[in-house]
Amino acid sequence: MSHSLHPQTLAIRGSKAQTHYNEHHQALFLTSSFMFDTAEDGAALFAKTKQGFTYSRTANPTVSTFQSRIAQLENGEAGIATATGMAAIQAALLTFLNAGDHLISSRSLFGTTAGLLTGHIARFGIDITFVSQTDVSEWEKAIRPNTKMLFLETPSNPLGEVADLEKLAKLAHENHALLVVDNCFCSPAVQRPLDFGADLSVQSATKAIDGQGRVLGGIVCGKNELIQQIALYVNSMGLSLSPFNAWTLLSGAETMLLRVREQNQAALKIAQWLQQQPQIQQVYYSGLPENPQADLVRKQQNGYGGAVLAFEVAGGQAAAWQVIDRVQIFSKTANFGDVRSTITHPWTTTHGRMSPDDKHAANIREGLVRISVGLEYVDDLIWDLAQALKGE
Repeated sequence: MSHSLHPQTLAIRGSKAQTHYNEHHQALFLTSSFMFDTAEDGAALFAKTKQGFTYSRTANPTVSTFQSRIAQLENGEAGIATATGMAAIQAALLTFLNAGDHLISSRSLFGTTAGLLTGHIARFGIDITFVSQTDVSEWEKAIRPNTKMLFLETPSNPLGEVADLEKLAKLAHENHALLVVDNCFCSPAVQRPLDFGADLSVQSATKAIDGQGRVLGGIVCGKNELIQQIALYVNSMGLSLSPFNAWTLLSGAETMLLRVREQNQAALKIAQWLQQQPQIQQVYYSGLPENPQADLVRKQQNGYGGAVLAFEVAGGQAAAWQVIDRVQIFSKTANFGDVRSTITHPWTTTHGRMSPDDKHAANIREGLVRISVGLEYVDDLIWDLAQALKGE
């Protein structure tokens, strides 16, 4: 097409695979394997001298469409889908890291991601240094001759800390390392890390891409050369996304831009309201105008702060639990990014397996509450939080 399409159009029509039946919606190829016309044809397909499909763990038309569409939205050359967001992170890291290599990571991570690094990646002989999310000098000081990768999520979960991607990309590339960014909090509806020099953008498609809390999925996007290497790892390790989940996620992607931006606007209104409540000690939201990283938010996130925010309640864990127990609209679950607003206590859920010292080092406190703003009427959500804070 000669005309450059807007992301909203790509989210609906990008890379649609059309069959001879001329179906309007993306077809679902719910099959484990594909037949060959002849033995010679099968040999060519397995040798990859002929394009086509053999087995859904390796490739599937529905999954391929999902990969291509999200890659377009991320402004990447290609994408590889996985069964979950954690599988996407594992694949992005272990495709390129070997025993004896060095990884630099932000210490401001989702609890399961931190556990993957310290409990599993490290035991393969990969050395890991944790640094400040926002202090680039710490990343610079951590560089070693064997540093192969810099990894972070921005904004971070749950405090919304924003990293300077251009500076970190420059640092990585000057030292022949890759920059891998978890884009889960923003999604390509708000932020495209590849535009700022990241080599790989990773995310859980379970979150904003689906937007309905229905299925699990993950995806890694970047240059074709890198994605092809990750695809071999995903195939060999059996991390593939199911065709049904890919089909469901394609439907979610169609409305993602509209959903996410509406949720972002509601999240900002709630964050500013929370700042005025006497029971709240601190509000963490990257979209607040007074955020010291506001310039980066405007540059990297198009001025949006995301749909997720956190706030610290005076009174520690007991007070935080009381707020969570009293809400009537918010769903008490640790998932985020869908149309239903959610609420959770990071200290005991998303970051519960981390040691108290590690949680405090990441500024996760006992009184911290994390909410994900859905598409309910925003004033109803504020009413729900107000009555929960009052305890009436």
